[in-house]
Amino acid sequence: MDAGRQSDSAAAKARTTGERTSDREFVVTRTVDGPARLVFEAWANPELFRRWWTPKSCGLTMISYEADVRTGGTYRLVMGHPSMDQPMAFFGRYIDVTPPSRIVWTNDEGGEEGPVTTVTFEEKDGATRLVVHELYPSKEALDEALASGSTSGWGEQFEQLDDLIAILDAKA
Repeated sequence: MDAGRQSDSAAAKARTTGERTSDREFVVTRTVDGPARLVFEAWANPELFRRWWTPKSCGLTMISYEADVRTGGTYRLVMGHPSMDQPMAFFGRYIDVTPPSRIVWTNDEGGEEGPVTTVTFEEKDGATRLVVHELYPSKEALDEALASGSTSGWGEQFEQLDDLIAILDAKA
């Protein structure tokens, strides 16, 4: 990695913020260099989603991903890690899909403790501001998510998303 890329990476990490905004809410904000239609497509198209979602440094592998990204549709994501005996499955349903501005889904693998995730896409001057809002059913559920580290991979994921959007934007 050259020095220019390192500073680019540091700038990218600085563009991602994650914070607890209440007892039950965690919000991640990031500006992605690309139009909302492409950024939305990277979330809604399973083939594109597979290319950026799993943080590479974690050692996780996306084993499978099926999604019907529309209001009323469902998803199922299965990931594995060498340290795990069994793969982890994440699944839920889409409550609201409004291209290219909003996707809302449940995280049903957590049972009653799973959050509802809302992602909004707001384009301005060729860049897209993403806001990921996770609403947990209780303070304890969010406390557990924060303690487990499950809320910590967004910076790296969004760097990978930036890389994908740069490729897609160049082809557009």
